[in-house]
Amino acid sequence: MSDLPPVEPNDDHNRKLLANVHPLEWRNPEPAERYNLVVIGAGSAGLITAAIAAGLGAKVALIERHYLGGDCLNVGCVPSKGVIRASRMVAEARRARDELGLALAPDAEVDFGAAMERMRWIRARISDEDSAVRYRDELGADVFLGDARFADRDVVEVGGARLRFAKAVIATGARAGTLPIEGLAEAGALTNETIFNLTERPRRLGVIGAGPIGCELAQAFRRLGSEVVVLHSDAHLLPREDEDAAAVVADRFREEGIRVVDECRIERVSTRGEERVIHFSDPTQRGGEVPVDRILVAVGRTPNVEDLGLERVGVDFDTRRGVHVNDYLQTTNPRIYAAGDVCMSWKFTHAADAAAKIVVQNALFLRTRKLSSLVMPWCTYTDPEVAHVGMYERDAKSAGIEIDTFCVPLAEVNRAVTDGEEEGFVKIHVKKGSDRIVGGTIVAAHAGEILGELALAISNGVGLGAIGNTIHPYPTQAEGLKRAAGLYTRSRLSPGLAKWLGRWMSWRR
Repeated sequence: MSDLPPVEPNDDHNRKLLANVHPLEWRNPEPAERYNLVVIGAGSAGLITAAIAAGLGAKVALIERHYLGGDCLNVGCVPSKGVIRASRMVAEARRARDELGLALAPDAEVDFGAAMERMRWIRARISDEDSAVRYRDELGADVFLGDARFADRDVVEVGGARLRFAKAVIATGARAGTLPIEGLAEAGALTNETIFNLTERPRRLGVIGAGPIGCELAQAFRRLGSEVVVLHSDAHLLPREDEDAAAVVADRFREEGIRVVDECRIERVSTRGEERVIHFSDPTQRGGEVPVDRILVAVGRTPNVEDLGLERVGVDFDTRRGVHVNDYLQTTNPRIYAAGDVCMSWKFTHAADAAAKIVVQNALFLRTRKLSSLVMPWCTYTDPEVAHVGMYERDAKSAGIEIDTFCVPLAEVNRAVTDGEEEGFVKIHVKKGSDRIVGGTIVAAHAGEILGELALAISNGVGLGAIGNTIHPYPTQAEGLKRAAGLYTRSRLSPGLAKWLGRWMSWRR
């Protein structure tokens, strides 16, 4: 069995977590004669695939070499949002001091250890849902812990056992990406897979990478008391997002004292005693260096495709894109499917959830569901959040689709004003000459909560006009969507129609 990644510290919370997601006393079951479905990997995609298939009466084997729950539970969504929530509490307390006179000393310090313990408590509590015992006893799957490899066209080996299958699903996920930078490994660089083991706050944190993980954790650690510098190679933070959205986050980072170095190249990392030094170059100067105490590398994900025996069963893959699948999530071996981070560009828990449903339908029933039919929203949980669904303006231009764009600053949304959360906007793209929504971006304190209405509208062909005709509770920040719809409605009032209406109203006096 592969060496298990360390989960530290050895406290009650982590002991509960491990008892759920990789029990030391676990004994693999005797394999069934044949399985309808063998699922390799018990992260989000694998767990949901196994749960749905078993619930439909299939005989299912679920295999995990590390920890059930995968990245999301153990080193991703759950722990990161626990830390982010703690950091927001701190930011809100400081705002209350400054704006309301709350009795909080200017030099009050955060108990970093308490914030991290709270995260571990939350993670352990949620781990009940992903536990090996639950999947065995409640959901009816045969749960195997160990390394899985394809041994034959219809056989997977794990822990010396041979599992025969009618269909199989590869859901082995992805791991933190690395960079070939001199001295980085020797400096003990952290990733999202190790940073949540910290119990002491780093006084100075260097973050390499400015995607969602890098930006979320940079802001969280700054609010929890670390000095933070973000270094990355792109023109702006969150390079996937529109520049105006990223600019709002960059302004907030600047206000909170986070240094950002755009368009830089990390040359090497050196150590001076306990200090790590990041040496870099950027367009504005010939070179520079940043001394830090710890380094977080957040530069994307690498699919887990090694040592699975994929070549033996004719499954095409590469180390960059992962397992190759068609629109039905079927691999080049028609018996074998894949889902989640190991094969998809959308590396989100909710994307893995949606992919699992596609796989169960196509592998066990009629092959009818397509990945391309999904409308995929996503959110970066900085403060403010950046949420998006559908097309960006650049996507529409590339596709030759003419659009109209309606944008409402949050400063015009009364609830955002009362909340003191005016930074951001609601921006919606519709197909030119119609109210058919093709995409939208929301930058707001709770953008992810608001985006669902927009995703629902795109998925079900509900136009922007219908959103405008829907009564929204007042005051809410979601009213920003209604205001954007109002801009669309007013745009339909042509000069000729306005003139005619004026005459009509004059006649009706």
